[in-house]
Amino acid sequence: MERGGFVVVNGKGARRLRAGHPWVYGSDVVEERGEAGDAVTVRDGRGTTLGTAFYNPQSTIRIRLVSREPVEVDDGWFRERIDRAVAYRETLGIDGDSLRLVHAEADGLPGLVVDRYGDVLVAQVGTAAVERHLEAVVEALVEGIAPAGVLLRGDTAARGREGLAREDRTLYGEVPQSVVVREGSVRFRVDLRGGQKTGSFLDQRENHLLAGRLARGRTLDVFSYAGGFGLHAAWRSESVEFVDASGPALDTARQNAALNGLENVTFTRANAFNLLRERSDAGESYDTVILDPPAFAKTRREVGKALRAYKEINLRAMKLLAPGGHLITCSCSFHLSREEFEETLRRSAADAGAVMRVLEWRGQGKDHPELLTVPETRYLKCAVLQKT
Repeated sequence: MERGGFVVVNGKGARRLRAGHPWVYGSDVVEERGEAGDAVTVRDGRGTTLGTAFYNPQSTIRIRLVSREPVEVDDGWFRERIDRAVAYRETLGIDGDSLRLVHAEADGLPGLVVDRYGDVLVAQVGTAAVERHLEAVVEALVEGIAPAGVLLRGDTAARGREGLAREDRTLYGEVPQSVVVREGSVRFRVDLRGGQKTGSFLDQRENHLLAGRLARGRTLDVFSYAGGFGLHAAWRSESVEFVDASGPALDTARQNAALNGLENVTFTRANAFNLLRERSDAGESYDTVILDPPAFAKTRREVGKALRAYKEINLRAMKLLAPGGHLITCSCSFHLSREEFEETLRRSAADAGAVMRVLEWRGQGKDHPELLTVPETRYLKCAVLQKT
């Protein structure tokens, strides 16, 4: 812990911390002393110590609690937290060689994400405190995992909010432009420097595998990106059509299909809303429809618009489904709650005149853990429905 660094929070901030949430915003700070990247003691207005937190006076989120006790945040502290996070993943029995090893607040390491793609690690750093100890973080990863290389994907907006330079750089060893990884029985080529997030959507792994078990007949994979859902679905489907507005994304999906020797696939570059409307108006029918759109609501102000978008695509998908067909539909918009998403699906079914059986509600993979007291760690919603 940095000597002398402290933050005093008001009643609202103290209640938030005592309720289990690690963040306190600048508006709830009464007094503060320290520099960006310090680990500071947090106290309430009565002088009671509430714990130790990462601190950054430049950030809207002024502190991120890492312990409810006074602790020394040094290189050894980071090593212990990383070792604990990696040990947890070893208990999950993940069917694949790509996974999330460190999931920021959910592993007690605010601002640090580490993903494994085969023998390469890709890290994202979004707090000044982690940036200050980055060398120790890399040493812990190298000693604990022995990767061939470690890449920093420093292109996130979070770095800008923390006053950190936005840059990509190799932190250890050698990192290729892309690697081939396995997810169940499917192989993917992942663009480590140019792909979404750290290269791929690892949080959907378990939902991809589910698609591989449920899909059948004629399958439509909308917002397909690099083919995560559709490639799994192709093993059981008669045919799979990948739909995306991005030409490069479809090129990647096409390459991944070839990598797996799949020939029952087609690729359509189109606006998803237009295609779903045109197909449903034409009376087309599918046995499986998969919807995995980007976040329609990146802020709370966008929720109303997002609800209309989710309703439209799900209404159309329900109309397209043949009796007995499956709909796998997702939302990664944190600002849209599970309850709001469920109500939107309910209204979609009513307007489509479809009776939809709920088979399962799912979220992100277990290597992206949720914390019960931190709603922000629960962001991915996935509904598995069947048309009766």
